[in-house]
Order: sequence, then structure tokens, then C-alpha cells
Amino acid sequence: MKVSNSDILNASILIVDDQPSNVLLLEEMLQQASYTNIESTTNPNEVCRLYHTNRYDLILLDLLMPGKDGFQVMEELKGLEPHSYLPILVITAQPDQKLRALQSGAKDFVSKPFDLVEVQTRIHNMIEVRLLYKKLENYSKELEQTVLERTAELRESEARARRLTELSSDWYWEQDESGHFTKIYGPVLEMLGIEVDELLGEKVVDKSSWNEAEREALEANLAGRKPFLDFVYTRTNPDGSNQYLMVSGEPMFDGSGRFIGYRGIGKDVTESMHPG
Repeated sequence: MKVSNSDILNASILIVDDQPSNVLLLEEMLQQASYTNIESTTNPNEVCRLYHTNRYDLILLDLLMPGKDGFQVMEELKGLEPHSYLPILVITAQPDQKLRALQSGAKDFVSKPFDLVEVQTRIHNMIEVRLLYKKLENYSKELEQTVLERTAELRESEARARRLTELSSDWYWEQDESGHFTKIYGPVLEMLGIEVDELLGEKVVDKSSWNEAEREALEANLAGRKPFLDFVYTRTNPDGSNQYLMVSGEPMFDGSGRFIGYRGIGKDVTESMHPG
């Protein structure tokens, strides 16, 4: 991730100094260095409003100003950008204020009287860092948006696949880790014959008509949390005829590998077992 020199020279800069002569000096210095987007104010009370509107890439801030000093201005600016990089370069003639300025939120400082080469270097470096922060912030937002879009697409695809599964089978079901049904499509309770919690108001199916060995094999798969594909089992209907049912199921796990339930599909395949 890089910042071009043209981006740096086009960065927005605000000069804040109550002395018009200092403002003029800094403006001329920046213009000679080919910076193109420069604003200024001699009124410290205007800084927050201007920053809120323009979100400058650099603020050159004098510390000693009447009415409201640079420390008060920085405190107000932190309210606008509590979690971001505040691009404040303070201007001071008093060496003992440098540490306090950095502790108050300034990212760097320049001393009066100005050393033009030093000032230009510090300005260039601070703007580069500010623009890198903005690029990183934008990249994070784009990445977050991409994740949201991909998640939505995945959910839509899963919903479509589930619906196709439901349409291609006679029933579909999902259970939680305790065996309670959470989703049902079609005659699940009747066809699976799985005994469930009567407190849920679900009918317990009579097991007497089922092939006991096949039923035990099916329940063993469920109890062992094993996947099964096209498992065929039979039951005897009241008229004495046999009904053939085919089921497929798989256990479900969350991202940490914890078992969270079962899901499966089933179909009555009696006609295919006795095509004549």
C-alpha cells in the first residue's frame, strides 16, 4: 500500500494561527513546495467546524492563541475523531510544551522560528501517514462490505439448495443437538418414526409396524452422529402391504466442531422397489 507524491501534494491542509503573518509565511512555504489545497484561519473557534466539514489531511496548529489555545482545540477535535488518526502538527516556540502537546493528541511539532526544510519534511511525512491510514480504513470498510455481500450470497445459495432439496424429496427435517425438531417439511414424523419429546405436542409413532433390525440400524446412525446416504427401510401397512422408505442424513457442526444437530431428507420409494 503506497501513497503517490501527487496525492501528498493534493492533500487538504488547514493552518491555524492567530498571527496573520505566521499564516502568510506558512501558506507561501506550502505553495512553494507545490501543495495545492491550503486553507487557513486565525480564529481557533472555527477549527472544529472546518474540520467537521472538510476532514483535513493535516492541521498546522499554533499552541499559543488568545481565547482558546491549541490544547483546547485538540481536545475538541478528539471528540470528532475518537478512534481515528488526528493529523495535528503543532507549532510552538516553547520547548517545554512539546511533550504536553504530544500527550494531548498532536502527532508531531515544529518550532518557531521555522526551519523551512524541517517543516516541509515533517509536513510531508505526516500527510503520508495520514493518507496511509485513510487507505487502510477504506480497505477495511471495503473488506467488511465484501464479507457481508458474500455472506448474503452464501445464505441465498444455501436457501436455494435447501428448497431444491425439499422439492426433490418427500420430506426434509432438521434437529438440534438434543434431538428436538427445529425444521420440518413434509410428513417427517410419520415417515421417520422417530420418538420425540411429547411436551412439544408431537405425536409418538407406533414402532410395531417397522422392521426392527432396519430401525435399529437407522437409530444407531443417528445416535452415533454418522452420515448416511439412501438408507432404505420398510414398514408394514395396516392392509399388510410393505412400504419402502429411503432417507439420507448428516450431522451438523458449528465452526468450532461442536455437534449442533442433524438434517436429512426422505422419500417414499415403494413404487420403484415394485415397478410391476
